[in-house]
Amino acid sequence: MNEKQEERQRRKAIRLWLKGIRPTQILEIVKRGWAWWAKWKERYQHGGWKGLRSQSRQPQRSPQAYALPIRQLIVRVYHQVQKRRWGLRGLSAVRHELRVTYRLRPTPSRSTIRRVLSDAEVFKGRRHQQRQVFYPQPQPSAGYTIQAMDWTERFLYGGDKVYAFHTIDLETRAAGQTIAPDKTTASVIAHLKRVWKTRGIPQGLQMDNDTAFYGSRYRPRLVSRLMRLCLYVGIEPIFIPVGEAERNGDVEQLHGVWDKAVWQRIDFATVRATQAFTPQFEHWYMNEYEPPSLNGRTPQEMERGRQRFRLTERLWQTIPAELPLTAGRLHFIRRVSDNGTIEVLNEQWHISKRLAGQYVWAVLWTHRRLLEVFHRRSAESPFKRLKTFRYPLAETVEPLRLEFKQRAYRRKSFAMS
Repeated sequence: MNEKQEERQRRKAIRLWLKGIRPTQILEIVKRGWAWWAKWKERYQHGGWKGLRSQSRQPQRSPQAYALPIRQLIVRVYHQVQKRRWGLRGLSAVRHELRVTYRLRPTPSRSTIRRVLSDAEVFKGRRHQQRQVFYPQPQPSAGYTIQAMDWTERFLYGGDKVYAFHTIDLETRAAGQTIAPDKTTASVIAHLKRVWKTRGIPQGLQMDNDTAFYGSRYRPRLVSRLMRLCLYVGIEPIFIPVGEAERNGDVEQLHGVWDKAVWQRIDFATVRATQAFTPQFEHWYMNEYEPPSLNGRTPQEMERGRQRFRLTERLWQTIPAELPLTAGRLHFIRRVSDNGTIEVLNEQWHISKRLAGQYVWAVLWTHRRLLEVFHRRSAESPFKRLKTFRYPLAETVEPLRLEFKQRAYRRKSFAMS
C-alpha cells in the first residue's frame, strides 16, 4: 500500500470515529491494530487533519553531512560556474567541477548540491514558494440562504444503529434533526421535508458525495432523486469535493454538539426513544445553545425578523412521486487531479494540468444544457470562467413551477459571489 492509500485509511478511520463508531469496529474495517489506532488518533487530536500526514523519516542529524568547508566550496564553485561565458551552468556542471577540478571524493550528488545551495539561500528570491491552495467556500447572503446537511451514526445497546440527520443554516446556525433507522434516500427526503417545513426552503443545499445524496457512483449523468427534489422546489444542490468531509465542517460540528449534549449523557434503548428526544434537543439548541460564531446569541435570536419561504403540506402534496428534471443549477466544487481532470456526475472532464491540486467550481445548467467551470485564485480575486462544455440530456427539462419561485430575481442569486 502506497503512502496516499495509507493516508486515506487514516482519514477513513478518523471519520468513522467522529461519527461515533467504536474503535474495535473501526479496526475491523481498516484492518489495522491498536498501536496504529492510538498513534493516529493522538496525531489527529494534536494536529487535526494535517496531523494524519506522514512525517519525514529523515534523521534530524546526518552522520554523513558535509563539513562546513565542503559546503562553502560547493557554493563557491556554483558561483564560478555561473560566471562562465559559455557552457553548462546547472547542477551537473557544478558536480563535474567538484569531481574533476577539485577531486572531491565522495562527490556530492545533484540533490545534495541543491540542498546545500538552498540552505545557503543561493536560490533565495527565485525559489518556488508553495502557496496555500484557495478553497472557494460557498457564501450565504441575505438573498441566498445556504443550508448544509450530513448524517452521523451511533450504536444502541444490542447492536442496532441510529442515523442522526442534521441540517444547519450557514448564516443563522438554525438547525433541524431527524433520527432514522437507516440512511436511505427516503429517510433523507423525510428529513428535508421536516426541515423545510420548520426552517424554510433555502436557495442552496451543501452536502457531501454520499450515495444517499449523490446517487449511484457509477452511472454517468445520473441526476439523483434528491437532486431532482431540490431542483423541483427551487434549491441549488452544492456538492463539496469528494473525500473532503471537513469542507462540511459546520454540520460536522453540529454532530459533535448533539453527541456531547445528548448521546453521551442519555442511554437510549431503541430508535423510537432516540427519535422522541429530538424536539427537546432542537428546542435546547435553538433557544439556549450559543454557537461560537454568533458571539453570544442563540440561533433563535438570529432567526427573528427573517422571512423564510416554508414548505407547507399543500405544497408538498403537489410534488409528484416521479420527479422530472427541473430547470436550475447543480454545483460541484472539485479538486483538479494530477492529470488535470475533475469528476462531475460520474464523468471525467479535462480542465488543465496547470491547475492540478487546486479547486474549481463546476456549474451544471439543466435548462441550458451546459457545464461551466470556474476558478478563483484567492479571496481577493474574482471567479474566472475556464471552460464551457455542452451537456446534452436525454430527457425534457421542465421550468420551475411558479409556486416554488421565491422571488423574481431568483436566478441571479449565486453562492459563488
